[in-house]
Amino acid sequence: MTLSPPAVAEGNTAESFRTKLPSLTGIRFIAAALVFFFHATFSDPPMNPFADKAWEEGFRTLFSQAGWMGVSFFFVLSGFVLTWSARPGDTVTGFWRRRVLKIFPNHIVMWALAMILFAGAVTPVSTWLPNLFLLHSWFPQHETFISVNPPSWSLCSELLFYLLFPFLLGPIKRIKERTLWFWAGGMVVGMLGVQLVTDFLMPQNPPTPEGFGVSLWEFWFGYNFPPVRMFEFVLGMILARLVMARAVPKVGIIPAAVLCVVGYVVAMVVPFLYGLNLVTVIPIGVLICAIARADIDGTPTFLRNRTWQWLGEVSFGFYLAQYVVMYTIRTRLMDEKLFSPFPAILVLISFFFATLLVGWLLMVCVERPVMRRWARPVKSRTKEPAAVSH
Repeated sequence: MTLSPPAVAEGNTAESFRTKLPSLTGIRFIAAALVFFFHATFSDPPMNPFADKAWEEGFRTLFSQAGWMGVSFFFVLSGFVLTWSARPGDTVTGFWRRRVLKIFPNHIVMWALAMILFAGAVTPVSTWLPNLFLLHSWFPQHETFISVNPPSWSLCSELLFYLLFPFLLGPIKRIKERTLWFWAGGMVVGMLGVQLVTDFLMPQNPPTPEGFGVSLWEFWFGYNFPPVRMFEFVLGMILARLVMARAVPKVGIIPAAVLCVVGYVVAMVVPFLYGLNLVTVIPIGVLICAIARADIDGTPTFLRNRTWQWLGEVSFGFYLAQYVVMYTIRTRLMDEKLFSPFPAILVLISFFFATLLVGWLLMVCVERPVMRRWARPVKSRTKEPAAVSH
């Protein structure tokens, strides 16, 4: 079985679909940074370094939606990029091999570090084993789906996306262009349906240990359960087709970013479940399409410069390393000490650059060597690389 790119819109050439989209690589780091600062707000576990209660609360409020929005951005972007860069003649097994080699080596390294540094002493085999194989988000037990290296929960969803992508690409490329917007809207309606089911049908107890104001069952089903995140991934696939067909209104990156800020603010005031990803997914989609259009049209963006490309490449390692780095430093080296505002800001900056260093080491010592050595069959290793890093 082979993969193939979506059908060519009349008047375009297949080569136009291979246009590189470097700005989408650059913006990945912004999404990863949002997740970083979200986790840094936590007081339990003791990540937040602010001793002043007003600063602690202000920091938590400012980034209260950042993690949810960053992860949702990654899920939509994943569907978009995989669809955009699907290669004619690629095999299902070849695609799966590259995806597994992309996520598992970095995950295993950070899993092992987490187990050695703090998780091994308190995590039973029934918990760490599904975590190792990226199955833990399928379990509704809090100690399982948020275990070992907590950010790895999202890789369970990504693994499901990769498993299903070869079987979704064909049907999605056969959708008629005039109905693409209908299907895109259907994905958003599906997300609404998930939260309505979660809100009205999931058990109301026990509460989440994090104090999110919803039950453990609601948080798991409405956010962590991999199948419910398929709507974002498929939406990204459909948006890629819309951009390919030139069927997306031209929106500038700045207006799209402003729309994301508005969506972020709205997410802060709506009920918790509806702020997780529902009210931000449309702004996210608009921003991704705006950035893609800018690259296609040759419009300059700061995201294409060398620094942002490097940050985008290191973003996956940065994302996986953040919790382990922050938790280890805060509990082992700082003994959970709190600081006045200015030193606390310096602590956050040091966390940020320490995480960036670990992310870079993962990229150069694990991710790149593994991908170079095993990602493609020998006969195809000299071919042109994929159009977009993902």
